[in-house]
Amino acid sequence: MQEFYLSQSWYWLVVGAIVSYFMGCFNFAILISKFKHDDIRTVGSGNPGAMNVSRRYGLKVGLINFFCDGLKGAIPVLVAYLVFRGYRFAGTEIIVSDFMRYFYAIFALIGHVFPVTMKFRGGKGISTTIGLLWCAVACETWWFAFVGLALFILLFVYVGFTEWGSMGSLLGVAAFTIWQAVIFTLRYTEQLTNVFIVLTFMFLLLLNIITWGAHHRNLYQLMAGEEHHTSIKKMLKKKKAK
Repeated sequence: MQEFYLSQSWYWLVVGAIVSYFMGCFNFAILISKFKHDDIRTVGSGNPGAMNVSRRYGLKVGLINFFCDGLKGAIPVLVAYLVFRGYRFAGTEIIVSDFMRYFYAIFALIGHVFPVTMKFRGGKGISTTIGLLWCAVACETWWFAFVGLALFILLFVYVGFTEWGSMGSLLGVAAFTIWQAVIFTLRYTEQLTNVFIVLTFMFLLLLNIITWGAHHRNLYQLMAGEEHHTSIKKMLKKKKAK
């Protein structure tokens, strides 16, 4: 495995951060609503994201939105893995891709939640976060993709029974994060104080802070019993916007 000198290759961080951010800025929910001659920001919860799209246009359209937003997080992660998987930070045993894929991921999420193209008022980041976490755990071990799918189905069932869409989504983000954290803890048991590992865990924490923070109103409404219900049955029946 080749050594990677951050002092010599720092530009990878700058270029990756910029590209990931602007990739995250592209909002598929707004694009879909324009095709429907509508503006998703003026209906339902007003959030330009997959959940609101599902409530407005039906589950099929919502899943398309979820997949597209998930790709915004997955692509930077996959690129980071493919580019840096053969490198380790000089003088350490830390695989560069373990750090870089979450460094890029953070900026993709920031782009989605705080897009400069939308005056920093974007979506809440669930689809993008789950997409990047799903890809991050699966890019090294292909069959983890099916474990992730099973987890997603469980969350889907949870939302179906409780109709708590926001909480189900946030639990999904937390579950994927814990899964990745366990993998890194086992991999770097004797190097957990290394600065790159500490930063990587901080990135994982920051992903949750941004995503949960973007849902603070939903959490307040949930505790007050005023949260919008997410009925999957209604989504399945809905064929067109009202």
